[in-house]
Amino acid sequence: MTSIKKFGLSLTAGLLSLCAMAQTEQDIVAVAVGSPDHTTLVAAVKAADLVTTLKSTGPFTVFAPANAAFEKLPAGTVANLLKPENKAVLAGILTYHVVAGNLSAKAVLAAIKTGKGKAVLTTVAGGKLTATIEEGKVVLTDEKGGRAIVTATDLKASNGVIHVIDGVLLPASK
Repeated sequence: MTSIKKFGLSLTAGLLSLCAMAQTEQDIVAVAVGSPDHTTLVAAVKAADLVTTLKSTGPFTVFAPANAAFEKLPAGTVANLLKPENKAVLAGILTYHVVAGNLSAKAVLAAIKTGKGKAVLTTVAGGKLTATIEEGKVVLTDEKGGRAIVTATDLKASNGVIHVIDGVLLPASK
């Protein structure tokens, strides 16, 4: 291998390593802010006054609905939730998407296996999410029977990890 090719491979490996390091130096909020697919989630986190919480030490595992997930809700739902008078309801919904601890995709799969096909995760809101595997994909089911598929995993942050989901999950009380 020529020295130019070796240098190119070394430079590429170094850049990839730097990008990975930069990603983990950002907290959960910063990682979400940097994602064009999570602008609705970021607006909701700000409206619910959860930025400081999600910037804290953690660690947290966030099941982050993409913009398309919010678009599946009935018309006007997001706009209504973003109103100041609905801050507590919005915070309850958002914290229902957060689990204490740093659960990688591998850890979630292990919990499902240990649970003989399902893992019950307790959210920081105090509710339960049930994780199962269907057709090779992790599916989260909320307390109302709503479901979301995990579409991307292990977006690492300095205070936890983010897994992208295709639906908005709702606690039983909402």
